[in-house]
Amino acid sequence: MVERHLPKPRELAPLLQFKKPELSAKRRRLEGALTIADLRAIAKRRTPKAAFDYTDGAAEGEVSLARARQAFQDIEFHPSILRDVSQVDTSREVLGGRVALPFGIAPTGFARMMQTEGERAGAAAAGAAGIPFCLSTMGTTSIEDVQAANPGGRNWFQLYMWKDRDRSMALVERAVKSGFDTLLVTVDVPVAGARLRDKRNGMSIPPALTPGTVVNAIPRPAWWVNFLTTEPLAFASLDRWSGTVGELIDTMFDPTVDFEDLSWIKAQWPGKLVVKGVQNVADAKRLADLGVDGIVLSNHGGRQLDRAPIPFHLLPDVVREVGNDLEVHLDTGIMSGADIVAAVALGAHFTLIGRAYLYGLMAGGREGVDRTIEILSAEIIRTMQLLGVSTLDELEPAHVTQLVRLEPRPR
Repeated sequence: MVERHLPKPRELAPLLQFKKPELSAKRRRLEGALTIADLRAIAKRRTPKAAFDYTDGAAEGEVSLARARQAFQDIEFHPSILRDVSQVDTSREVLGGRVALPFGIAPTGFARMMQTEGERAGAAAAGAAGIPFCLSTMGTTSIEDVQAANPGGRNWFQLYMWKDRDRSMALVERAVKSGFDTLLVTVDVPVAGARLRDKRNGMSIPPALTPGTVVNAIPRPAWWVNFLTTEPLAFASLDRWSGTVGELIDTMFDPTVDFEDLSWIKAQWPGKLVVKGVQNVADAKRLADLGVDGIVLSNHGGRQLDRAPIPFHLLPDVVREVGNDLEVHLDTGIMSGADIVAAVALGAHFTLIGRAYLYGLMAGGREGVDRTIEILSAEIIRTMQLLGVSTLDELEPAHVTQLVRLEPRPR
């Protein structure tokens, strides 16, 4: 028989300590988000379909994006035990400067369409966290305003080469004057990928009102109030444009850009130069010979060539060939801090997040971006501790096995 008694007040007291209620609905939402997937779910509820799909979608059948994410799931970690992991250092030197975490915010277009604070929120959050922020040529906040939002942090500028070279280099000169320390030249967009969600949604800049968009807006009044009561949405670095994103790319961007053009850009840029969109070992070696400071293994988040190579699968081979000659960075498919740890273990010097940042932005503006960084930082630290490492340099290929799902057929 179990002996029972009435509880005494001193025994009840520890059980009656209630958490102080959070009066801010936004903070309650963000505190309840424990993963990037949680932030994505909030973002989807709060953002009109065309804007959300622009972030969430990819090219054609979206096979590249699905494979990139699957590749991170198809790993096995190999932890070591009985290591002192009471203190974990997640910082390292990246392109000549110290960063607090092994990831930065990737260049993403149209951020103010996702949420009205846009690139300012991303830049300010990155500065506060001690990580770089990269502004896109297709950004909706000017180079100068990004610098003002992140005056003491590291700002990078991403360049698409246009057919009008003078206009391209005018942007580069503005970035130099504003103290941007790194130029990312994106090379995987000779023409626009077929982003079918955008075509089906009629996604244009600025967004066009149709009966469908009005109906979709009814449960999302906050987005529309912000959109209609703030400065008109436009490219901060370009002239105004009325048309689809794909039409803009095909009208403006130059499919003739080659390695000689890259050398020409390198000669004019005084800071670090990184080439984004590398998808094979041969190109990585040629860029190393050219003397660039870094490359980003990327298939543009699956938004260009569908069924493109999986950057995470390319990583070990590229690091083996050029890892001593330049920094190898990685993006595409990253949705957790564990993904970032796996990439670093296999040789990535640094990583970039795009969709994860925009999900946070859509979920809660600047506070949502802060929450994205908090989630990823906590996951990185916890994964490192469970692996038995206390610094990024201790991570090595022996900590990760890439499990095989897709194998090439013999030729």
